[in-house]
Amino acid sequence: MNNSPIGIFDSGIGGLTVAAAIHKLLPNESIIYVGDTAHLPYGDKSPELIEQYSKGITDYLLERGCKIIVIACNTASAHAYKPIKQYVNGKVPVANVIDPAAKAISKAFNNKKVGVIGTRGTINSGIYPRKIKKLNADIEVTSLATPLLAPMIEEGFFNNKISKTVINSYLDKKSLKGIDAIILACTHYPLIRKEIDEFYKGSIVVFDSAEMVAQDVKEKLDTANLLNTQIESKLEFYVTDYTDTFEKSAHYFFPTKIHLDRLALWENK
Repeated sequence: MNNSPIGIFDSGIGGLTVAAAIHKLLPNESIIYVGDTAHLPYGDKSPELIEQYSKGITDYLLERGCKIIVIACNTASAHAYKPIKQYVNGKVPVANVIDPAAKAISKAFNNKKVGVIGTRGTINSGIYPRKIKKLNADIEVTSLATPLLAPMIEEGFFNNKISKTVINSYLDKKSLKGIDAIILACTHYPLIRKEIDEFYKGSIVVFDSAEMVAQDVKEKLDTANLLNTQIESKLEFYVTDYTDTFEKSAHYFFPTKIHLDRLALWENK
């Protein structure tokens, strides 16, 4: 089973930031990635629907023989992580993108104010403040829903005047004043990291969890004795609704040119 693939899924192509970090840290590992673009964005869906979609994708990844399931979506991590862990019933490890970030923040920002930006689903779940405060009660956590950002990024609108106006409008909100760090609580947001850095001009720490998630995946595989030591890997990338825009945007997330294949996951269901 050591040469079995790592299964990764997201609501769209944003989770490719996590896939890229995992591939960089674990180049021997094969990856099967599923972006559920047919249901993008997850941020405005009900927890019940998100759980349903997550279980459907998990079924596919398990059928493909994946040795670990990585939920590379903050909204799905917030609403479906525990259900998915129960669903797989110990067959394979399950990783999410929230716990590694919460652990790192709790250690690094004692008695500081930390901002969180993400989809409505992630922010309304309250999961980041809850997890961070549980680990370190002395950290002040403030959250802001930024629902326009993920769809904007998926459609390729970033690094331009439109995106800068939208991003600055959000970051200028009163709730984010006086923060010492900001968590990019959506795997799409690293693509606008440059614009976020420009807004804050280096005055705060901008926190992207992709590398921490990759390290968490490595530790889980190591603990289960599932790391692949062979120098062979295969990368497969699927979306449930294909468009040329997704294909073009995907190249910004991954360091090498990749091809997105359409996966008819929801047909006849």
